Amino acid sequence: MEFVNKDRSNNNPGNGWGSSASSRPPTAPREKTTKNRGWGRKTEENLDSISSDHTKLRPFHWDKVGANSHDHSIVWDELEDGSIRFEDGQIEALFGYRKKPNSSSRTPMHAASSANSSGRSTPSSNAPIFILDPRKSLNAAIVLKSLATTQNQILSALQEGYGVRPDILEKLAKISPTKEEATRISRFNGDPGKLADAESFLYSILKAVPTAFFRVEAMLFRSSYNSEIRNLKMSLKTVELGCQELRERGLFLKLLEAILKAGNKMNAGTSRGDAKGFNLTALRKLSDIKSTDGETTLLRFVVEQVVRSEGKRQVSKENSTMMTEEERKEEFLSLGLRSMQNLGLEFSNVKKAAAIESREFITTCSALAARQIETKRILTGCKEEERGEFMREMRGFLDECEEELRSVIEEQERVMELVKRTTTYYQVGGGRNRGAGEQPLELFVIVKDFLDMVDRVCTDISRSRSRKKNGGGTNSTRVRATATLPPAAGGNTSSGKQVPRFFNFSPASAAVADASDEEDDDF
Repeated sequence: MEFVNKDRSNNNPGNGWGSSASSRPPTAPREKTTKNRGWGRKTEENLDSISSDHTKLRPFHWDKVGANSHDHSIVWDELEDGSIRFEDGQIEALFGYRKKPNSSSRTPMHAASSANSSGRSTPSSNAPIFILDPRKSLNAAIVLKSLATTQNQILSALQEGYGVRPDILEKLAKISPTKEEATRISRFNGDPGKLADAESFLYSILKAVPTAFFRVEAMLFRSSYNSEIRNLKMSLKTVELGCQELRERGLFLKLLEAILKAGNKMNAGTSRGDAKGFNLTALRKLSDIKSTDGETTLLRFVVEQVVRSEGKRQVSKENSTMMTEEERKEEFLSLGLRSMQNLGLEFSNVKKAAAIESREFITTCSALAARQIETKRILTGCKEEERGEFMREMRGFLDECEEELRSVIEEQERVMELVKRTTTYYQVGGGRNRGAGEQPLELFVIVKDFLDMVDRVCTDISRSRSRKKNGGGTNSTRVRATATLPPAAGGNTSSGKQVPRFFNFSPASAAVADASDEEDDDF
């Protein structure tokens, strides 16, 4: 806000903000920080411990999981050492430490909002008798006029327990009087014909059915119960399947392994180095860590390495030995990308579970049980003369509801225990000391966000391939210079075919040609 005020006072002296604002001296801008970048002064102190023979690398901040920090099986025990390999020189070339000038910060645009003054509605001076607050009475009258039914039909439904649509029940519940208001209306001994519209309706309903609005709430509960309990059962099934998906081995574990290796390399010589694993919240930071030249990110580098590794594995399976070196590289990429793009489908229930509102998921069952108990209690306390068809209708529903809720509560406890075990499998200590406000389904949200990031990278890689194919030799010189194989691999760059830019980064320069503008906008 300080930057906005300064711009307005300096650049727009006649913009209508007032003389007091224009005469105020500009506020000194705050010192910019780089906490979201993942490096700063502390990084330089840590990097001083690295030997001068090694390139200083940008740090990857994570909550380290040590070798002896757990007493149960965790996901990091499943990683196979050596299944993912990449040259140290690639990371050094991409993420070597080099101070960059602070990027210009964008000043948010703030549009002046005009204040809307609303006049206070006043009751008409010739209005009939009001028992309720006049404003509340008028609002209730508006609701009553919107009901697509008659007063007699409402009375009949309240006596029989059925015959009114849920939307009408919701409107009736909105105009439900308080206990004190209902008492004053019921005790009115004047001429009912002189009552205001809302009071007249409430007087007629409460005289005929004293428990009218309790019945409205009970019928509304019954009308919404089936959909709520069905949605809860579906959510429980989704979360259970999501836990099963997270327990399966596959590309997700390979991505974690590649990230762990890259992070340990970048954090070498610091307290964050030599990690057994890391807290998965660090996955969200991968796209924030740019290479030294700003052309790629740590996330893209990791995805490309795993894509190449997976492509090689599949080519080996299919025993495709009749291709040239360039054709094999293209085949690696094609097969690996296809598998990586299917990762979201393999974790479909994880993504669905991430969309579940945690608080609602946890409280729905207990809230339904509480409403069932309260409804049954009031129903039991009703006077004998008030009992009839409505009571018989509701009693049968409440008995079935009680039995079903008991079963669903047991199922929810089982699924939440499975969630807790899955969370502690991925996050050391993740299932302990969780406050009431924390997200029990946070693991699914983290994984879903990461998979979405991977999908965007895969899409960008595919677009880059298409641009390169359609663009002919526009960038061929740069690609050959920056995307050659490391010397140990015996890279042959004399061929007329282009080397794909999305893997085999040169240790000397790992610039990625044609980095998408869409990806840069995320930083």
